[in-house]
Amino acid sequence: MADVPKQIWFPAKRYGWGWGVPTCWQGWAVLGAFMAVTLASAPLADRHPATFLVLVLTATAMLIGVCWAKGEPPRWRWGKD
Repeated sequence: MADVPKQIWFPAKRYGWGWGVPTCWQGWAVLGAFMAVTLASAPLADRHPATFLVLVLTATAMLIGVCWAKGEPPRWRWGKD
């Protein structure tokens, strides 16, 4: 069975540490879901700030996890390598 190359959803940034904008629809879907959860929980910020904070931190942790699993390995970059 031939090895299927890993598709990169989130490429590494050219400068700095982390990931850039998505390169495929799956990455855009994950980013859209993160934004939807964050925006949908915004009305809770005034009445239930702890719930809002938990939702945003959980969504952020999940986004970082997907970026880590489906993106290029993060490391410090300074231009072309």
